[in-house]
Amino acid sequence: MEIGIIGLGKMGYNLALNMKEHNHRVIVFNRSPEKIREAEKEGLIGVYSLEEMVNKLSTPRIIWLMIPAGEAVNEVLESLIPLLDKGDIIIDGGNSNYKSTLKRYEILKEKEIKFVDIGTSGGVEGARGGACMMIGAEDDVFKAIEPLIKDICVERGYLHTGKNGSGHYVKMVHNGIEYAMLQAIGEGFEILEKSQFDLDYKEVARVWSHGSVIRGWLMELMERAFMADPHLDSIRGIMNSSGEGLWTVEEALELKVPAQTIASSLFIRYRSQQEDTFAGKVVSALRNEFGGHSVEKK
Repeated sequence: MEIGIIGLGKMGYNLALNMKEHNHRVIVFNRSPEKIREAEKEGLIGVYSLEEMVNKLSTPRIIWLMIPAGEAVNEVLESLIPLLDKGDIIIDGGNSNYKSTLKRYEILKEKEIKFVDIGTSGGVEGARGGACMMIGAEDDVFKAIEPLIKDICVERGYLHTGKNGSGHYVKMVHNGIEYAMLQAIGEGFEILEKSQFDLDYKEVARVWSHGSVIRGWLMELMERAFMADPHLDSIRGIMNSSGEGLWTVEEALELKVPAQTIASSLFIRYRSQQEDTFAGKVVSALRNEFGGHSVEKK
C-alpha cells in the first residue's frame, strides 16, 4: 500500500518506519526539513511540500496526519484539502478532541474526501514495533485501510470502533484511565519511599511485574526507570498534561458520570506544577519511558 505521512515527531517517524518494514511505500513530509533528510537516510521517500506529496501519491490517496492536536491540524487541512481529489482519504492519527473530529468529518464529507480518526496507543515502542489503534471510520473506508492497520498493530491490537469520532473518543477515555493508573502507581511508590524500610524500588517493580494482580507494561517500565535512576533523584516530580485527561473529565461531567479517580489524578497533575513529590517523579518517569515525554530535570 502507498501512504503519505505528515508529521515526523516521535510517533510519526516510528510509524513510518513500521510501515516501511511491512513493505508499504511511505512518503513523508515534516515542517522542519532536517527530519525529512533523516527519514530519507532510513529509506523513506521524503518530500518538501504538501504539493509534492500529493503529486507523488497515486489515487485514491491516503494521507496520515501525525501532528499535535488543535489548530495545527486545521492549518494542515486548510492547505491540503484544495490539493486533493474526491475519494482521497485523510487519517488523523493524533490525539484530537473528538468534537473537533466530528466537525472536520462534516467539512470533508461535503467535499467528498474520506476521513478517518485513529487513536494510537502503545507509545513510541508501539509505533515502531506494533501499536494499538482505535479507528473511527465509515465501513468502506475502514476496509480500504485495514490491511495497513493490521500490519502496523500488535496481534488483536486494533478495533473499528464505529462511526467517525469514535476512535478519538475511545482514545480520550483510554488516556483518562491512564492518568488514574499512573497516579495510583506513583502514590504507591511514595508510600514505600516514606516508610521505615530500606527498599529497592527496582526490585519491588520487578516482583510486581511477575504474577501479581497489578502486573503489566507500566510496572515493567517502572522497573526500567528505577534501574536507570534508583531514587529518581535526577528529575523533578512535575507531571505535564496533554489535554485528554481534561477532556475525559469534561465528558464525564456532561454525562453525569462520577469519575472522581480520573478527575483527582488530573488535579494532582496541575498541583505538581507547584510542588515536587515522589509520586510526581514516578509518573513523570513512566510518561518518559512509554511515550518519550520530556521530564523536568533538577
